[in-house]
Amino acid sequence: MSTAVPAPATPDFALSVLDLVPVRTGQTSAQAVAASLSLVDAADRLGYRRYWFAEHHNMPAVASTTPPVLAAAAAARTSRIRLGSGGVMLPNHSPLVVAEQFAALEALAPGRIDLGLGRAPGSDPVITQLLRQSGTTSDVERFPDHVRDILSLVAPDGASLRFTSGGTYDVHATPAATTTPEVWLLGSSDYSAQLAASLGLPYVFANHFSGEGLERALELYRTAFVASETLAAPRTFLTANVLVAPTDDEAEARVLPNLRMTARLRTNRPLVALETVEASIADAAEFAGLGDTFMASARAKWFVGTAPAVASDLRAFASRHGVDEVMISPIAGSYENEPMDAAPGRLQTLELLAAELGLAS
Repeated sequence: MSTAVPAPATPDFALSVLDLVPVRTGQTSAQAVAASLSLVDAADRLGYRRYWFAEHHNMPAVASTTPPVLAAAAAARTSRIRLGSGGVMLPNHSPLVVAEQFAALEALAPGRIDLGLGRAPGSDPVITQLLRQSGTTSDVERFPDHVRDILSLVAPDGASLRFTSGGTYDVHATPAATTTPEVWLLGSSDYSAQLAASLGLPYVFANHFSGEGLERALELYRTAFVASETLAAPRTFLTANVLVAPTDDEAEARVLPNLRMTARLRTNRPLVALETVEASIADAAEFAGLGDTFMASARAKWFVGTAPAVASDLRAFASRHGVDEVMISPIAGSYENEPMDAAPGRLQTLELLAAELGLAS
């Protein structure tokens, strides 16, 4: 007599994906993008709520430089999942151009587009200066005004400019919008939490970045929230670095490349493409001392292990902070023999976690 295995319970929180489009040693940008787009397919199939692309510049290990382009590619191959930016770093861009790009995305995939906006540059000071010299950017000190401008520009009624002479001029991000992108503010400090609250916008705390100040930011956002036409009550979720594997040993091996990248960032060492698991293990002594300290600190905040353990930890994390959604950044490194145009470790994270939590049930 066989015993039926009960299906996983429907989770009490949703899962989404944040993708930096990581580039491993020996991998081309085309292969890295192909690998990430295969993850988009999986996330759409498995029941993840949304898939966002980050914006970073001039980093050997990150190919996610243009969220709207990647979101458009993802929109062309999906039918259900929400797509967007996590986020567009607004000081690097003209508000009108951002509004036009995401209005076009909304026309491509109506009702499925998110515009996450951030205030950080997403790169080093040299690249920030280059962006200012070579294209239209916006004054970081006017970030609140530019967020308001984008909200008006993507709306069906558009924005109205008033001249000092008294005349007006109407501006629309797209000629005849019927739906609009959902605008979110992103941040890892108090600033964006307070701004999102004052504008009545949904807010995401970038917990995957450092995790410091999480409780204070959420409290500021929730207590200071002012209802808007589009949002009656505070709405927020959190990001987290996540890696799931069939065994703890594999999980701890696959996390090494990203831990070592974190140590490089924190100790101001030259950045390189993401190492393979084998290279990370072979050169373990490189980060002895302070580097090991940074790696240990990061590892303590990341969710790494088997599906039952990580699912349990994520459920507790969501409950502790009162959120109904967690956006995971899948951080599994690759072994040398794994294909360059795929990401088996990251795919494994999405599949095992979805199965454990019953996302598609």
